[in-house]
Amino acid sequence: MTRYSPLERYGLIGNLETCALVNDEGEIEWLPLPHVESSSVFTSVLDAENGGCWRIQPTDSFDSEQSYLDGTNVLRTTFETDSGRVRVTDFMPVRDDGMERAVYREVTAVEGSVELELTFAPRFDYARAESVVESADGGIRVSDGEYPTDDAEFVFLAGGVGFEVDGATVRATWSLSADESTWFVLSHEETGEAAPDACSQRLDRTVDFWREWVHSCPDGCSFDGVHHDLAVRSGLVLKLLTHRETGAICAAPTTSLPENVGGVRNWDYRYNWIRDAAFTIQALANLGHTAEAESYFDWFLNLSHAEHPTQLQPLYGLHGAPDLQERTLDHLSGYRDSSPVRVGNAAKDQRQLDIFGELLLAIFETTDGDEFNPHDWDAIRGIVEHVCDVWDEPDAGIWEVRGGPRHFVHSKVMCWVALDRGLRISDEWGFDAPTGKWEQTRDMIRGEILERGYDDDIGSFVQSYGSKSLDATALLIAIVGFLPFEDGRVQNTIDAIRDRLEADDDGLVRRYDGADGLPGEEGAFVICSFWLVSALALSGRVEEARDVFESVCDHASPLGLLAEEIDPETGELLGNYPQAFSHVGLVNAALYLGMAERGEESVPEAIGK
Repeated sequence: MTRYSPLERYGLIGNLETCALVNDEGEIEWLPLPHVESSSVFTSVLDAENGGCWRIQPTDSFDSEQSYLDGTNVLRTTFETDSGRVRVTDFMPVRDDGMERAVYREVTAVEGSVELELTFAPRFDYARAESVVESADGGIRVSDGEYPTDDAEFVFLAGGVGFEVDGATVRATWSLSADESTWFVLSHEETGEAAPDACSQRLDRTVDFWREWVHSCPDGCSFDGVHHDLAVRSGLVLKLLTHRETGAICAAPTTSLPENVGGVRNWDYRYNWIRDAAFTIQALANLGHTAEAESYFDWFLNLSHAEHPTQLQPLYGLHGAPDLQERTLDHLSGYRDSSPVRVGNAAKDQRQLDIFGELLLAIFETTDGDEFNPHDWDAIRGIVEHVCDVWDEPDAGIWEVRGGPRHFVHSKVMCWVALDRGLRISDEWGFDAPTGKWEQTRDMIRGEILERGYDDDIGSFVQSYGSKSLDATALLIAIVGFLPFEDGRVQNTIDAIRDRLEADDDGLVRRYDGADGLPGEEGAFVICSFWLVSALALSGRVEEARDVFESVCDHASPLGLLAEEIDPETGELLGNYPQAFSHVGLVNAALYLGMAERGEESVPEAIGK
């Protein structure tokens, strides 16, 4: 099998429009252009032989490691050879001042002398289109053969070395001695340049952008100790997944990285899930970044004004596009031969009733009533009214199971949350609402969940009505305020989940047990493990929470990045990477655990009660 890097050996860079994966051997293996949901220019993470990449590394054997510049998304890969040490700095400027869409790579010899090689092999349209290489003023243009028409795809490579064209690939070899540097710029524009002074200015401005944005630490910072750096890095990851123009947030920057290697559980996550985005803005708000909430809700409320709640999809493109037809790219072998490779996502056609509760929860806990006008309230009120009409119908649930609709307990709980937060918004922010109707519906939902969603024989809330399966979402029941933590049913459910869904003795938790309509098994789901931390911490079971938290965090990459899942047997990261849900879970779990350890009894307002 062709070699693939483990996911934990990749770093992520981006410009709030798209992201690139860079492994610790100096290879950019994934880069959709111009947006994260666009087709990729480098796709070797999904087909190492044919996908194309951009590699810069020493010609001699080397050891390497990666790190971020503190407080930034600027990535450094350091190579150690027998003859010297060299560093590659990778970043994408954020286009807030007219800067071009580009990837910058600075290669600097730190000590000794090192010979390096460059391989530049863009493969357009997920490696389906041809690549035509042409010399041009200042560098190399590579296009899909349609250039210069308006629909052509092309990139421009500029650099401080001589390039050689080898078919559809560009190569270079050169040497650097201590304190010497070479710049390269991949531009998604007509031309580009790699003048050292201009490139250094781009680097300085990019570093300044991130350090001005990153979580600061006022007196009494809620994130302390070991939690702090991981929480800060999680915030930087989540910011990378937001779109600077629309405020929409993608669930992950990748597609089809497998949940089980060699299997078919491979999905495209480069879209805005209403649920995931709502959780993400809560986590960012907990880190002190409230502007993202305002931007996201502007995007969503504009969408809601245009569409009736019955027409809202669970997910959209980052520009609001509803058409995300799922299809397979059969010419790609898949990461570690995990096929099919999918683009688009058929979950857009599912009914997922939980999204309304998660959205109302985020609106209530991250914004102020003064920020909303009556027109915005009309959209919110319409969503609550819609929940009144549909809460008792089956759906596909939070996990988007493809085995047919069911009455998922989590979906019912989140419908209760939609009514509860709708009532609170109306009361506290002074908006008119049919409170009698909403209170009656909220109470009906609550009564049904307690009657049909809890199994006395098992001693736990179950996944769906009439089921004996458990679901980790039940860990959220007290966190969202449906029941108090001291309620015996809440504590019984925590214990039952630890007994049946915990994949090992270290707190790695699977999403659910029972069939889900797909072949193969998956790993432990990272956010579920952090939900367990939160539930334990807020229950006063602080020592247990600490043990689970540290165990899960031990599986983060050396850069502090987390994928969707963890293989309990090998510890390797699985699924799309890095995953917003996982970093949301880390931020909130760190906050809850820190509060519990300091003896703070109340749940912070930014998350719920």
